[in-house]
Amino acid sequence: MKKKVLMVCLGNICRSPLAEGILRSKVDPNKVEVDSAGTAGYHVGNPPDSRSIDTAKKYNIDISQQRCRKFIREDYFQFDHIFVMDKANYTDVLALAPDETYRAKVRLLLEGVESSPAEVPDPYYGGHDGFELVFQLLDQACEKLVNEL
Repeated sequence: MKKKVLMVCLGNICRSPLAEGILRSKVDPNKVEVDSAGTAGYHVGNPPDSRSIDTAKKYNIDISQQRCRKFIREDYFQFDHIFVMDKANYTDVLALAPDETYRAKVRLLLEGVESSPAEVPDPYYGGHDGFELVFQLLDQACEKLVNEL
């Protein structure tokens, strides 16, 4: 049975599209399906931020065809694992959970990743360096996830 993983951040244009692309590049698509969403609907239908696209491209990962979408309650029924980038989005995602069973699907992505911060910082208001840092954190987390999945 194919595992279904959802990556979630605020706008679904910086962190979660990168996390989706990175994890996809590391897993067998016949065994693991990966998607991403945002808790806010600011950018629905838009491609990821150009800085996320450029950073991913630097590592031979193409996320340019992804389109932003909003996290919805039905995602709980579609996905086995829901990974969020920070505590604010974690709270927002949990608020939509039908019950405790579904809440158990949600984790902070960097939870248990050695020598990393608790949250993936939002690089939106910074420069390219912030996107590079985020890529490295997500890459470490996704490497750990591959072993778990």
